[in-house]
Order: sequence, then C-alpha cells, then structure tokens
Amino acid sequence: MQQQTQAAAQTFDVVVWGATGFTGQIVVEYLYQKYGDGQQGLKWAIAGRDSDRLTRVKETIGCDEVPVLVADSHDPASMVEMVEKTSVVLSTVGPYALYGSQLVAACAESGTHYCDLTGEVQWMRLMIEAHHDQAVASGARIVHTCGFDSIPSDLGVLFLQTQMQLAHGVYAESVKYRLVKAAGAVSGGTIASMLNMMDEASKNPGLLDVLADPYALNPINTVSGVDQNETSTPVYDETLQQWVGPFVMAGINTRVVRRSHALAGMPYGMGFGYEEGTLIGEGPKGYLKALLAGISTTIGTSLAAIDPMRTLFSRWLPKPGEGPAREKRESGFFEVILHGSAGQDGNGGSIKIKVTGDRDPGYGSTAKMIAEAAVCLAQDPLTSQGGVLTPSVAMGEALTQRLIANAGLSFEVID
Repeated sequence: MQQQTQAAAQTFDVVVWGATGFTGQIVVEYLYQKYGDGQQGLKWAIAGRDSDRLTRVKETIGCDEVPVLVADSHDPASMVEMVEKTSVVLSTVGPYALYGSQLVAACAESGTHYCDLTGEVQWMRLMIEAHHDQAVASGARIVHTCGFDSIPSDLGVLFLQTQMQLAHGVYAESVKYRLVKAAGAVSGGTIASMLNMMDEASKNPGLLDVLADPYALNPINTVSGVDQNETSTPVYDETLQQWVGPFVMAGINTRVVRRSHALAGMPYGMGFGYEEGTLIGEGPKGYLKALLAGISTTIGTSLAAIDPMRTLFSRWLPKPGEGPAREKRESGFFEVILHGSAGQDGNGGSIKIKVTGDRDPGYGSTAKMIAEAAVCLAQDPLTSQGGVLTPSVAMGEALTQRLIANAGLSFEVID
C-alpha cells in the first residue's frame, strides 16, 4: 500500500540531486540532450539547496523548461518531500558520508529508487546495515557506485560470465580486471571522498577493519571466498603477458563485485576469485614501472593517513566542483580487459572481454553512466527486489544495453 500511494503521488521519473556541482551539471546537460526538457517522455527535474544557482545552471545549459526542486541534505523533512515526488533520485553530492545519509534514509523508507557515485566503502557498509532490510520492504533499489567505479567492473563481470556460459557451459572461477589505458582527470569529488574516508578512519579506528576486509560489503554471515586485499607488489599476468601494478579503484570495485556475487546467490562458486590491476608493460622495464607504481601508491596512502598531510593534499589536489574543460573530457577515454577462466590453469575454458568508454572516466563517461542508470531504474521493467544493491544485481543486462546504445560504452568478446 505504501508503494502504491507513493507512486500515485510521483511527479517525476528522475530528480538530479546536486545539479549545481561540476559532475551534476554534466549529468543535466546529458539528460537534456538525450531526453529533452522533462515535459514529455522522461519527466525529470533538477534539485539542490540554492534556487538561484539552479536557475543559473538552467541558463548555462539552455534547459529553461526543466523543473526545479529546492531541498537541504541536513533537513530530513525537505528530503522526504523531494523523494516522494519522484521514482528515482540521482545523487552527485559527495562526500556521501557527509551529505548522503538523510537522502538514502528517505528513499529507503518511501520506496524511491536511488543511485549515486560514491566510492566510500565505510559509508556503503553503514547504509547496508541501516537501510537494506527497509529497502527490501519498501521496494526501493538503493544502488551505489554507478560511475567508472564500479560499472565497468560490475557489469563487465556479468557480461563476461554470460559469455563464458554461452561459450563453455560453465562460469569462470577466476576473473581478473586490467585497466589497459585511460585519458582524463581524476574527479575532485572522488579525491574529497577518499580524503574524508581517511579522516573518518583516523577518528574511528574501527573503520580500518571495514576498509581492510576484502568482503566488507557482503551480506552479514555470507561465507567469504578466496580473495585477499589488493597488493602493491608487481604481478605478472600470464594471459596478457604484461606486468601489473595497482589500480586506484580496486579497493572499491572488487568489494562491489563480491557483493554482487553474494546477492546473486554465489552462482560462480564458493571459490570465485576476483582482482584488479593496471597493465604496465612487458619485460624488465615493465617490472620496474610496476614496482615504482606500487611504491608510489604505498607512500601516497601512508601519507594520506596522516592528518597534516591530508590537509596539504586537500590544498593541492582538485576540489569538489572543479574539473577539466569540455575539450579534455570529450577527448578522454578508457579501455579495460577482463579475462576469466575455469578449472585448473583454465582447462575448463577461458574468455577475454573488453569494456571501453568514449569520454574521460572521471567525468564524461561517469556522468553518462549514472544518467542511464537512473533512467533504467525509472523506466525499464526490472525484476530485482528492493534493497541496497549493486548495478549488476539491480539492473543487469538492461543497463548494459542502455550504456551500449546511448552512453558510448562497449562490451565485447575479444580473442
């Protein structure tokens, strides 16, 4: 009954929360270009706490007819009022641990679907514990990590396993993700979220246990698999014949993929293993570059754990609301290879797939990914139940097809 009443009161399919931010404006521009001004077809609106700034966003983009909603993340009543007007809330407001909890709570209670760009493992764990059961009951699909972290990883594994079944009749027991190449800037919002995560851990040492757990996002009492924490030590990839170094998003993506596997009932087996890294190069030169990348990552992480150094980093690095010029975003790209195998040494079959994006991963592609995720949640006939889900569990093949058709991503089997 609650879902029927809420649905009857809805005015919009999608509300973009955080439309005045740098990434939020890219999302708004994309929705306007792809789906129009919200008056027919997809009914959408923009939202934030400052009506004047929202109006300026509309003037800048030229989407004068797009409706505006005003709400405040620290005002629970205004959050409830906003979410009850829409089927889906798309949030670009981070760090989410600082600004996202009231919104997720309102969505879980009202049955409104939700998607965001968070990579804050500790906050995601908190949202799972606080709101998963409630979201199951209300039917709300709460879907974190709907950008470069972690859609290429999560949907990439789903695509690989589907193709593995078609080719070999089994699932891959081991999947490895390799960032081949990418061009673009790191998101200021991502940096702010990472620094905030470090800050929270320094104040609450118990969070270190969460961050150190490779299965931190799995449902409680789920049997863990074979995976360990990411390593900064060079690893040689026999399949691709290159040395592999660390990948900055691995600590987020791997945990999302493992949650997907657990929520799906562990179809790939109790011993399913998944890991990520960056392809560095061949031979001694490749090894040395991978070693230096690992050392740099270790030093950077260690320094970020020190309070004064985080303050310095926050001054030097891009801040939320900052980002690259349009030309740089549109000339950016990413390419990822995932390879999976079954049986000892792959004798049960193996497969390789490639996932690509036609914009820079931190902004251009990410904005298109989350926009299509929101439209998918709003309009596609999904069969998943409510809960704090992952992109592949909540939307699966429906989102993959949207990303291929509309958002410049490709998923393909390669030799």
